[in-house]
Amino acid sequence: MRAIVNNARGKGSTRRMTLLLAAVCLAAAGFTPCRAQQVQVFASSKAGDRLARKPSLRFEPGKPAASPTFRIDDSVTYQEIDGFGASFLEAGLVCLHSLPPGKQEEVLRALFDPGTGAGFTVMKTVMAATDFMSAGPFYSYDDTPGDTELKHFSIQRDLRPNGLITFIKRARKYGQFRLEAPMDYPPDWMLTTVEDRKHQDVNPRYYGALAQYYLRYLQEYQKHGVFIDYLSLFNEPGIYTKIPYESIRTLYKDHVAPLFQQAGVKTKLCFAEAEDRESAAANYPIVLDDPEARKFVPLLPFHGYRWKSSEPMTSLHKRYPDLKIWQTEVCYSYGSGTPPSMPLPRYDFLDGDFWGNLLVTDLEENSSAWIYWNMISDQTGGPWLVSEEHEDYPANIQHPVVIIDRKKQQVTYSGLYYYLAHFSKFVRPGSVRVDTQGSDEHVRVIAFKTPEGRLVAEVLNSQHVPATVHLAWHDCDLRVDLQPLSITTLQWSAEVK
Repeated sequence: MRAIVNNARGKGSTRRMTLLLAAVCLAAAGFTPCRAQQVQVFASSKAGDRLARKPSLRFEPGKPAASPTFRIDDSVTYQEIDGFGASFLEAGLVCLHSLPPGKQEEVLRALFDPGTGAGFTVMKTVMAATDFMSAGPFYSYDDTPGDTELKHFSIQRDLRPNGLITFIKRARKYGQFRLEAPMDYPPDWMLTTVEDRKHQDVNPRYYGALAQYYLRYLQEYQKHGVFIDYLSLFNEPGIYTKIPYESIRTLYKDHVAPLFQQAGVKTKLCFAEAEDRESAAANYPIVLDDPEARKFVPLLPFHGYRWKSSEPMTSLHKRYPDLKIWQTEVCYSYGSGTPPSMPLPRYDFLDGDFWGNLLVTDLEENSSAWIYWNMISDQTGGPWLVSEEHEDYPANIQHPVVIIDRKKQQVTYSGLYYYLAHFSKFVRPGSVRVDTQGSDEHVRVIAFKTPEGRLVAEVLNSQHVPATVHLAWHDCDLRVDLQPLSITTLQWSAEVK
């Protein structure tokens, strides 16, 4: 009996020795062996899944089959991720207030709670009036002409029931997020003209007063418990305030940045947010190639409108590799090139696939944050503010992340919401993008490593039929069956067992 037992042990030892030798040979050949690794799966699809937990999968040792293969190499890393989100605007809170109190909180949880909702982590707010600051007329924080000492400066409107500070504080009950804020216009009395829209430049005599205006905004917000992480001097300069980048450079380096340093301001200061990639590539070097201005720049925000190619942002990243890139505004609107034949707002899930693909493209081109414009609007694509002298026109119909029908008190989470939520919920701040190789006409894969040591892959199937892909990681293979028109999140431990 003992001889039989010893023989059995000998066979087991031989098998373990064989596996050990195989592992050594694989390591010597440049491969890291791994055993079966359990993968959690979450999906949203046209068929009806919404951030649904699906049966777990397993990586298995072996080479992928003939299906499209995407190879993930977490030893090669790219940009750190700061987060995903949308914008706080008065229109959103006006819509939210049309719901019963309990439903209002449900919407806020769905947007900001990282456990039960999307867990947005980077949000945009704005300095005074923009097109969807629609709880009143156009305004600045000091509308008293010639008040260079800012004696009449006030953020009172932002403290009202439909105000931005109110909105931000309500959201913060459910999650934490960074805030970035640009400005469309300074007070009208600081402009060279109001009536002539083509020449609404800032009068240089008011550069000092405008620098103080930015500072007061930050100080007053902080007094009321809201810290602005990033401030952009101008939103889409040339479309709104008609200030050239040469003048922005002077204002930035000679007035605002020194004042902020003297005041000990912790908010990081951006010089502008360009209206699209081409404008950013053409104009940002005017500021960045000045060493005195460059030393203040924390990152490069840009807007995602009029997408033609990713080359402009690729060239900017290569030219200034030390600066992070943030995509800070994009949306469906007829004014931004959306065809009038497309009904807005959009209720169909198909909407999400367009944004999911744009999001992946921006991330592949080194964006560290991705922010949509309207977070909440109503069934008409509004309400909007009208001030034609400030480029805010009537019938400014736009598409949001969440649609609230104010008449029926119904809430619709758009396809955009779910695609954005797959990223914000699972790719948390501090994650880094890792190398992903492979291509398919209808399927895209992008992967990240989280601070907790997990890997997350987002897989988009843009076709209306099922698809199967394989993920290769180290020497293991994962078969993934994808639903038609879907986004699937896969997450697993980055530890090779």
